[in-house]
Amino acid sequence: MSNVKKQVPDNNSPQEREGSWVGELGRTIGLSIVLALGIRTFVAEARWIPSESMVPTLQKYDKLIVDKLSYHFTSPQRGEIVVFSPTENIRKENPNLKDAFIKRIIGLPGDKVEVKGERVYINDQPLQEKYIEAPPQYQYGPVMVPANSYLVLGDNRNNSYDSHFWGFVPRENIIGRAIVRFWPPNRVGELN
Repeated sequence: MSNVKKQVPDNNSPQEREGSWVGELGRTIGLSIVLALGIRTFVAEARWIPSESMVPTLQKYDKLIVDKLSYHFTSPQRGEIVVFSPTENIRKENPNLKDAFIKRIIGLPGDKVEVKGERVYINDQPLQEKYIEAPPQYQYGPVMVPANSYLVLGDNRNNSYDSHFWGFVPRENIIGRAIVRFWPPNRVGELN
């Protein structure tokens, strides 16, 4: 009889452990990329504010999280701050403009909206607005907001390229609702 031992692979050898560790790292990185892209595409994404049209609520260069999921289950509401793709009218005036806009929803489908005497009126009732920079110094309307569309205005009413220039935002152009400011650190918080 031979005293030769049969060699059994050692699954705990340094080469096996290293291969598993590298493979696991690769799978983890791959899954992380897929999840990040999925979340950004369907759930939430970060955006920054490129202008002063939403002052005082949002300052130029603030960074926000935009909820892209909730509007699949609910409709946008008056007072919410939304991010949307440029409308057809905006693209006609500015064919090279591709950046998303951010404004506050003022008029809902079916609403009559008018701006007069430094106030916004919804269905002939003055809108209570504690969030604006200054009262609007222009007249607009009255207009009826079409079905599946929204009238949006910047909080910096007198320095905002918004619905009173180019019209309504179709529902399908709305990307999502701004929910949280995460930069700068001294202004971190929920957006109401």
